[in-house]
Amino acid sequence: MEISEQIAQFKIKINESVIAETFVKISLGNYRGSEEALKQVLVRKVLIKREDKLAFTFRYKTRDIVKNFSFEDGIQMISDYLVNGFKIATLFTTQGDFIFEELNNKKIVLREVAASTKTLPTLSNDKIKERLIKPDSKPYLTALKITDNEGKVFKNAQDKFRQINHYIEILSSLIKELPEGTIKKVADMGSGKGYLTFALYDYLHSVLKLDTEVIGVEYRSDMVDLCNSVANKSSFDKLNFVQGTIEDFNAKDVNLLIALHACDTATDDAIFKGIKANAELIVVAPCCHKQIRKEIEKNKVKNDVSFLTKYGIFLERQAEMVTDGIRALILEYFGYKTKVFEFISDAHTPKNVLVVGIRNKEQGAKNKEEILQKIKASKAYFGIQYHHLERLLEL
Repeated sequence: MEISEQIAQFKIKINESVIAETFVKISLGNYRGSEEALKQVLVRKVLIKREDKLAFTFRYKTRDIVKNFSFEDGIQMISDYLVNGFKIATLFTTQGDFIFEELNNKKIVLREVAASTKTLPTLSNDKIKERLIKPDSKPYLTALKITDNEGKVFKNAQDKFRQINHYIEILSSLIKELPEGTIKKVADMGSGKGYLTFALYDYLHSVLKLDTEVIGVEYRSDMVDLCNSVANKSSFDKLNFVQGTIEDFNAKDVNLLIALHACDTATDDAIFKGIKANAELIVVAPCCHKQIRKEIEKNKVKNDVSFLTKYGIFLERQAEMVTDGIRALILEYFGYKTKVFEFISDAHTPKNVLVVGIRNKEQGAKNKEEILQKIKASKAYFGIQYHHLERLLEL
């Protein structure tokens, strides 16, 4: 039997095992091809966004590379490798192991042996994470329609639950950079329905065992009433929601100030409140950078990026970067170590930038004059008369 016929038989076995749900994995070995340092390929079935895929782990001498393919493309790739490189392939199933082998005399054999395993592997594409916020039977998760009464996450709330945990993971890593016991009072500006505010309170009290006061600030009174009702039913005694704006909120004694999606200059209002309160940690996810965009559009300064900013979409992105870049510089001026990174706040919304300021009590800002010059030069380059945060702080 020719090699093409043997490969066809091997592919049939793969398809049959997938259909019968007995497929465990495939191993390709004894590589004799031209790809440098490639030693082995392992193939397993994974579930990605509710779609079955084949995950290929390419094992090289010094590294592993993982790539995912559709079943059709993956099986074709296995076929090509058997023609051009690998001399042996084993299909592991719960019913038996099927071995394709090219012997030294070029003879091709296809044989079946007893199954190495009777257990099907998990289809998860990721290692199971230890969630900081567990569903369990938490009243606030049930009241917010994340879980049922038994603590099972609703199917249509899976993305929201992952978002909550992703958010807590980020804050957890930032809080760990602060001295123990630092976070005594938290203000969440623009808390909305409170998903993230409740989760943070739960994490601070249930996981870190802190006696932290948490305040959610929200303009919509119906949201405030709803969240206070849920907090009361959850026995979250040190969690309170108040009606008002960021601008009017008294941030005295706040150690951690958060503002996610505060529109345009409301983000500046939040940073201003945090700086004035000497908050140890300021975390904002800005949106709607209108103030600086209007400044750039109004003055139309010619510079090296004018060929980009003549297009509206590029101008919008440029305004976002300039706005948040100056915000980061201002935080540095007031003695904060800054971080700016991508934050995926929701599976159904665009990616956001998270701007973080961690107060450096001992060192502060040693190069204040240099920072001021950078702010001044940036404004001149883009034709910006003023930045709202700069004006609030009277720089």
